[in-house]
Amino acid sequence: MAGVSGCIKYSMFIFNFLFWLCGILILGAAIWIRVNKDGQEILDPGNSVTSPYISVNILIAVGSIVMVLGFLGCCGAVRESRCLLLLFFIGLLLILLLQVAAGVLGATFKSDSERILNETLYGNIKLLSETDEEAQAFQEALATFQERFKCCGLVNGAADWGNNFQQNFKSCECTSSSDSCVIYEGKNVYKQPCISFIKEAVAKHFLIVIGIAFGLVFIEVLGLVFSMVLYCQIGSK
Repeated sequence: MAGVSGCIKYSMFIFNFLFWLCGILILGAAIWIRVNKDGQEILDPGNSVTSPYISVNILIAVGSIVMVLGFLGCCGAVRESRCLLLLFFIGLLLILLLQVAAGVLGATFKSDSERILNETLYGNIKLLSETDEEAQAFQEALATFQERFKCCGLVNGAADWGNNFQQNFKSCECTSSSDSCVIYEGKNVYKQPCISFIKEAVAKHFLIVIGIAFGLVFIEVLGLVFSMVLYCQIGSK
């Protein structure tokens, strides 16, 4: 430990161990959001490129990279390796710059993302009245969503189901006689369409992603400071 402050060295190791744990937590949270079924199949019946969940896929990649960087930082602190510390610093700086760029782009194209979401939902209405394999998979996903959130149809209520309503009304069926129900083709169904619930699910997941990203920025700045201080201390031996 000669020439290097033991306090700085072990603080750097503890920080990077916590940073590595953060990578695991980010990865776990992102995977949970990705496999969570709240509206995912409804928004993206097959095209992963235009899916609103693409930001979650990016977060999975970030979590994996953070885990690797945390490991490099731990090794660099224990071995007093300037090379590993420099790799850690550069990798962390690149991630930070990418996050800033992604945040700027996200704010710039926020209205576009809302438009794409609306176009996706309105475009998927036709799947409710079709009978091919893709349409049936979509209908099953919406039926599950309808039962859970007590809604019916995507945008226009039960009418969205078209000729398929009689085969799929069970998931729309309203058992009460309150104002939340309406009679459609002789069936008592939920009046509220599912579009607002789907948007709420997307917004909830988006807020989780934003919260993780902001928390990560604070940790990354601390990591840059710790690694550079230790790097300079090793160089002054």
